[in-house]
Amino acid sequence: FTKKSQYPIGVYILPKKLDEEVAAAHLEHLGVRLSKMTSEQANYLDLNTAGPFKPEHYRY
Repeated sequence: FTKKSQYPIGVYILPKKLDEEVAAAHLEHLGVRLSKMTSEQANYLDLNTAGPFKPEHYRY
């Protein structure tokens, strides 16, 4: 917000990992707590427990 002239107006897509970190921070601000994925859940879903949790092509 402080350097508007440095960035052209447009839509920017964040990398999935960063998008999930921003979403988690927002939930924390709202007082919501998320549980961490267990290794058993991660193995079943074939995901890394650190994320990202959605494929790169997935759009919300």
